[in-house]
Amino acid sequence: MQRIQDMLGYERLTQLLPTTKLDGRVITAILCGFGAGILLRKWLFRRQLQKKIAKAQEQRERLLEQMKAAVHRFKQKHPDIRAESILSLSLLELSEKLQEGTFSPENVLYTYMEQALKVNEELNCLTDFIPDCEEQLRELQKRKEKGLLYGIPVSLKEHYDYKNHVSSCGLVSFLGIPAKDDSVIVKVLKSQGAIPFVKTNVPQTMLSYDSSNVIFGKTLHPQNPKKSPGGSSSGEGALIAGGGSILGLGSDVGGSIRIPSSFCGICGLKPTASRLSFLGTPVPLPGMDTVTASLGPMARDVDSLALCMRSLLCEELFHLDPSLPPLSFNDEVYASSKPLRIGYYESDGFSQPTPSMKRAIQQTKQLLEKAGHEFIPFSVPRTEHMVYELFLGGIFADGIETLHDLLKNEMIDPCMRYLFRLSYFPAFVKRLLSFLLKPMFPRLAKFLDKTCGIGSVKKLWKQHDAVKTYQCEFIDKWKSLELDVILCPAVCPAFNLASSGILLGVTSYTFLYNVLNFPAGTVTVDTVTEEDEEKLKQYQGYYHDFWDTQLRKSVEGGVGLPIAVQCVALPWQDELCLRLMKEVETVTREWRRRR
Repeated sequence: MQRIQDMLGYERLTQLLPTTKLDGRVITAILCGFGAGILLRKWLFRRQLQKKIAKAQEQRERLLEQMKAAVHRFKQKHPDIRAESILSLSLLELSEKLQEGTFSPENVLYTYMEQALKVNEELNCLTDFIPDCEEQLRELQKRKEKGLLYGIPVSLKEHYDYKNHVSSCGLVSFLGIPAKDDSVIVKVLKSQGAIPFVKTNVPQTMLSYDSSNVIFGKTLHPQNPKKSPGGSSSGEGALIAGGGSILGLGSDVGGSIRIPSSFCGICGLKPTASRLSFLGTPVPLPGMDTVTASLGPMARDVDSLALCMRSLLCEELFHLDPSLPPLSFNDEVYASSKPLRIGYYESDGFSQPTPSMKRAIQQTKQLLEKAGHEFIPFSVPRTEHMVYELFLGGIFADGIETLHDLLKNEMIDPCMRYLFRLSYFPAFVKRLLSFLLKPMFPRLAKFLDKTCGIGSVKKLWKQHDAVKTYQCEFIDKWKSLELDVILCPAVCPAFNLASSGILLGVTSYTFLYNVLNFPAGTVTVDTVTEEDEEKLKQYQGYYHDFWDTQLRKSVEGGVGLPIAVQCVALPWQDELCLRLMKEVETVTREWRRRR
């Protein structure tokens, strides 16, 4: 009893009531009642969250049943449709047949709807069906002009606004707030004849490379259910790799297009920021501009990415968002056959590449050299400065307060548990932990220090200036070597489920190009071999710390999973980035075909 009184503040209560004579049993009863009230309030709040989650899940099931019913009706009317004749085509081949009238948009849409449902049953990648796609189909068939994406079904990452549909970002607090209008990108897609038909899953807050949230659960890897499809464009990567979508739109603030693409064995492009419009696409950290975010396409091949960019970079886009530079797609650059002068590196010096990551670069370099391209060694300048001062210093400039405010009234998914717990620690505690950990775990110590935040507007301005200085330094080095593009590692192979949330530091290969705001894309080049797996047993990393150990454990058991490389160009040269991606795709596909 004495212990309960001490915990609930017996002495404090008697001080507050100096003139009131209450015996210990009464005060204990009051304090216990107060404590019970707090617990009841928490229980009721959690119950409220569970009801909202259940309602969202029921809504998804109703829409998916509606989707199944629509497919069933179509198949009854058209029993002779051969799905494989549609699903086996590339986007360019399918587009050509739609444009010439060999295939109808109706046949294509319902075929992909059926395939998306099949993929979702295995991978849990869909969050929403867009019934409006059937009405749009009817309107599309009345049009006289056919856009560049005429009749192409398109999947959308969950946070792309579609009128009357929710963009939750994996957060319960965002449920029940349907979008009032389509996002700019959705409007442009429709104007080009594309048919958005589903939305796909994301990790909670989208600030994770994992694939789960408390609303819709966990999305699985299309080849191995023990592995993650990556994040935060998790559902897109899984759906496209599973054949349930031929073209998808994702977003990338640290690798969120490129990592799911490399994990799942597809292609993805992170364009220069402001090449495509973010209007109508909610983000969890609005105002965080130090690290640039981009919207971009994901597909099975590079030509599909190019067609999507060609379609989106049109007058309609520049009209809807005048803040964008009116730069149409440069086909001359993309179609060029001029040999490229390619910078390359196998390691950024911060995170040791896995054996398969390193082999992917070496192998691709050899193939491109045989194709007539020139290679020049390149080293990333001041990688640690970029990681801690620019990237982590940028996304945690507020001391994780915005993230804390987002999550404090949420049920926390395991992928965000680590960061959320950190957000409760006072800055002085994190600095003390950082000091104590520094001798043994310097990277983790610096990470903790950066979660304390910038501290003042003056320091934030200095950090912004440091980013510009680093960009200039990187570009100067690039120009001094007279490079056209860079070939470098992509993060791969796929991590184990629920491990990505603690591996933020090892993704320096991707978030470097968000800090720099360079266009970057990933192309699958091969799969993990038994030899790669054997070499992984000797992997120690550069720091021999927690992150190095976790990375090795997370990629174990990856034989047969896709591995990729990353292609990079200077800002606004997205077409040149795609050109290198196409070259990589061509030589590696030919190599795999011959072996």
